[in-house]
Amino acid sequence: MKTGSDTVVVRVPASTSNCGAGFDTLGLALNLYNRVSVSRSAAGAPVPDRPADARAQAMVAEAAAAFAGAAGMPVPGLRYRIEGEVPAARGLGSSVTVAAGVLAGLDALHGTALGRQRLVGLVSAIEGHPDNAAAGILGGFCVSRTDPATGAYVDTQRFEVPGEIAFVVVSPPVEFVTKESRGTLPSSLPFFDAVRSINSAAYLVAAFASRDYARLRQVAGDFVHEPYRLPRIPGGTDAIAAGVAAGAWTGWLSGSGSSVLCVCERPAADAVFRSMTAAFARASMPSEGRILAADNDGLRIEA
Repeated sequence: MKTGSDTVVVRVPASTSNCGAGFDTLGLALNLYNRVSVSRSAAGAPVPDRPADARAQAMVAEAAAAFAGAAGMPVPGLRYRIEGEVPAARGLGSSVTVAAGVLAGLDALHGTALGRQRLVGLVSAIEGHPDNAAAGILGGFCVSRTDPATGAYVDTQRFEVPGEIAFVVVSPPVEFVTKESRGTLPSSLPFFDAVRSINSAAYLVAAFASRDYARLRQVAGDFVHEPYRLPRIPGGTDAIAAGVAAGAWTGWLSGSGSSVLCVCERPAADAVFRSMTAAFARASMPSEGRILAADNDGLRIEA
């Protein structure tokens, strides 16, 4: 797709969400990217510039409809292209890269100046939660607030994360769609499981806010979603434990999976990487690993 005055290219980072016990609340942007090119087209269903799967097509159409509602205009016609390195349905916010890229692209094309906070709210409404949406659009480590009565997005507190902090992400070739994965979660929790998770999440936020990252050693322990999701990923629990044994401060299931992630100092990243991928290999599960840093810029218009 040629870039010109009628085309916008939007770069959106991957993100890891929940960060252990911060279910539907915590998100962190990573320096792995998708680029969404959006250009004007005749009204009608969005037209992919290259073959696109039904899931991506549905996400683009939903984002276009959300833009029209926010801008107070008919649903615009558009052509689009999605390319980049964020794997789909691996717990790294790929759906947010698509929705945010389309919304921001249409916003730039039509000059509606919705602003980043409005974009976070629109993508959160599409996703059903703001964790990846806030991180992908705002960048950094994000703590999002939703209305306790309606669940609607309210605001985000954002913290930058220095480049010397490494995030080792290992992904087996298993796809988990978040909305489908929620079906594995219980309808209620034991009271003290909820209390223990709140304690873990609060301490993790304090470690990131204070930049005292060594205290992340104390934050493991989610009892809300990981006990129900991790067992579905052969080698996942062992990979996190192996990463911590190799020098990581902590680790968690990224989003609903199947990726798992460990946080460490940059010099320890190679050893953590080897240990995590070896744990998957022992479970006869192939995997793809990446050593990443936080992205503190968030969504960016490139052209």
